[in-house]
Amino acid sequence: MFVLYKLRTSGHNMYINFWYPVCTAAELTGDKPLQVKILGMQFVAFRDSAGIPHVLSDTCIHRGGSLSRGKIKGDCVECPYHGWQFAGNGRCELIPSEGDAKPPARAKVDAYPTEERYGLVFAFLGDLPESERPELYEIEEYDAAGWRPSEAIILNVNCYYERSVENGLDPVHNQFVHPAQGFPPMHKETFRAWDEKWGTRFEAYFGDPVLENTVLAKDRNVTGELKAGSWFHGPNVLVTSIFVNAESNLVQYLFEAPVDANHTRIYFINMRNFMLDPAMDEKVMEVNLRITSEDIGILESLYPVRTPANRTQELMTSSDEIVVRYRDWLSEWEKNGWRIDQHAMQQAEGDIAYAIPSPARRETGNWVLEPVPLIAAT
Repeated sequence: MFVLYKLRTSGHNMYINFWYPVCTAAELTGDKPLQVKILGMQFVAFRDSAGIPHVLSDTCIHRGGSLSRGKIKGDCVECPYHGWQFAGNGRCELIPSEGDAKPPARAKVDAYPTEERYGLVFAFLGDLPESERPELYEIEEYDAAGWRPSEAIILNVNCYYERSVENGLDPVHNQFVHPAQGFPPMHKETFRAWDEKWGTRFEAYFGDPVLENTVLAKDRNVTGELKAGSWFHGPNVLVTSIFVNAESNLVQYLFEAPVDANHTRIYFINMRNFMLDPAMDEKVMEVNLRITSEDIGILESLYPVRTPANRTQELMTSSDEIVVRYRDWLSEWEKNGWRIDQHAMQQAEGDIAYAIPSPARRETGNWVLEPVPLIAAT
């Protein structure tokens, strides 16, 4: 059976109002600010004197200085051009050339809610109030007894983030891209899919005989029902679970930061409830990275680079159901008015300083930086 599905507006797709990984906790030392590019936009991240992380728009509203090239002064980041100091809430606290005068109300930049979890710093890049925001995805196993997390690995991939997420949602590619792992072939009869609040997941089930040809069985010397599945949360979080039995389970979390239309930064955290000795970390990660490199080799050679906007330009089958659902969710978030208008941004590139609208814009007006143009809600 072949699949028909909804059309989506052309161009590459970036969405506000979701949590995005900014950096590792270790990268944010507190000694100097850090510049990070996400959604094609520049941000500055820094820690205040209490060690709390902050993420702001990277453009000083005075004369366009890059705040990330400045210094941390107390609880503020200082612009390297004229010394204006911005606190973690985005408010300008000091304009040196004005002496003791209080900075005007308009002296502010967008500041974004942050969370520090799993050894990573996340920022909510959007203007939704807290009660309406999609939640930051929780790694349930992270602090649970009997589970061991890997340290987050950063993968800088020359591919479009949607292609990366869709690769993880594809149940058929494992047989061909990862043949050394002995993944059993998947067909639509072997898996089921269902929607959740911010995405869709699928699970595939296999009986004992297929385990004989898998690396999982050989390494662990166990038998049982093999169950594998993947799911997404928002446009940029991918989770994959491989369950052999209760004592042998892998769960892999990929938090993806779309850098721009051609590059993606992936923060990869692996959870396991077997081989818990820290001495096994290197072996487990070696296997994971080998598999990941096989995926990257495919992703960096896909053409077109980005997902076609007109879905008739790809021939999809019933085994692509979960990929189709991902694209349908993206269409829904576009209807919410959350998709950045990349065409309008490109036309104004170098002429207008844009910022992702922050929650404070719902509370106050009189901003200097223009809000990033969005595809109108429908």
